[in-house]
Amino acid sequence: MARYSRGAGKDVKSAMSRRKKGTLKSGKGGKGGKVKSRKQAIAIGLSEALKKGKKVPRRKSARKRS
Repeated sequence: MARYSRGAGKDVKSAMSRRKKGTLKSGKGGKGGKVKSRKQAIAIGLSEALKKGKKVPRRKSARKRS
């Protein structure tokens, strides 16, 4: 069973190409600076896919300390 849908992979691919062109921006509404990090570009692509309702696993939350 695939973890991510094919559409989610396409969103990540487009985010990576936007990073290469220098048009990928960070922050809400792209108001932040240019994204230079590869990991950050992947995270942005996955969050965009999640907003569109594509199959992306949920983020792991931090463990509660007792």
